[in-house]
Amino acid sequence: MKHYRIIVNPVAGHGNGLRSTPIIKQLLTRHNLSFDLVQTEYSGHGIELTQQAVKDGVDVVVAAGGDGTANEVINGLMLCKQPGKPGPVMGVLCAGRGNDFADAIGIPPDLEQDCQALADDQRRVIDIGQVIGGIYPQGHYFGNVVGIGFDTIATIEVKKLPRWGGFVSFFVAVLKTVFLYNKAPLANIEFNGQTITQRSLLISVMNGNRLGGGFYMAPNSKPDDGLFDLCIGEQMSSFQVIRMIPYFMKGTQATQPTIKTGQTTRIVITGLDGPLPAEMDGEIISTEDKRLEVKILPGELEIIYKPRKGQA
Repeated sequence: MKHYRIIVNPVAGHGNGLRSTPIIKQLLTRHNLSFDLVQTEYSGHGIELTQQAVKDGVDVVVAAGGDGTANEVINGLMLCKQPGKPGPVMGVLCAGRGNDFADAIGIPPDLEQDCQALADDQRRVIDIGQVIGGIYPQGHYFGNVVGIGFDTIATIEVKKLPRWGGFVSFFVAVLKTVFLYNKAPLANIEFNGQTITQRSLLISVMNGNRLGGGFYMAPNSKPDDGLFDLCIGEQMSSFQVIRMIPYFMKGTQATQPTIKTGQTTRIVITGLDGPLPAEMDGEIISTEDKRLEVKILPGELEIIYKPRKGQA
């Protein structure tokens, strides 16, 4: 019988992880799943708990929280990988605010459906990204996004806001950032043998398709195609940024002349006149550094998901 280890972040979603714990226990028991549950106590603890789960030989390691919790489980699993040896499968229970990684891989924002998905045990293999630079000069793994510029400042601002829903919080933070972040860094952006040199208000390197619970930076991105989808925005005025918001909410920003898109397996961004503010899956990873390298690792992680209608 498969055994599941549930790694709960009690502070995810401003305490929703803790509030969800008895519901998770009840639902998993109803499905007759063999499980135990542990809680994270500090930043990075989810990585350690995942590594311990691998040592204990559990079959499925489940991140119960938001994007940050999922990111720590991803890193724990990746650090334990051994060539030629299968590791535990990853599961996700949505208890955070944005849950963007969960949405990208096919996990609905509903605990009952998430637990049903664990019981159904349908699996897929997805790509994982690796970023080198900032606070992770040795490299760190991610599931959804590395963002440089505007969304980093919005991520900083969202952490200052009261306990609202994920999209509402990020939307308000975006509106604040419009007036806080006006001068984009001058940077070289190198990918696919070309170099773009420009002031870029935002550079989103997407393995998933959205951030902030409802901003579709890469609406056609797939986490299992071996490619990042890029969204690169030029320097814009505050008025232009406000005008662009509906496009990002619909995922139609590529129709606008200030936006460049593309796909790549590797991208290097170098700041030419100052540091690059950057975030990874909602974690601030750079405020002082000037160079980031991001590369795709195809087919690195097996996860449990819930197929959407019409999806195999």
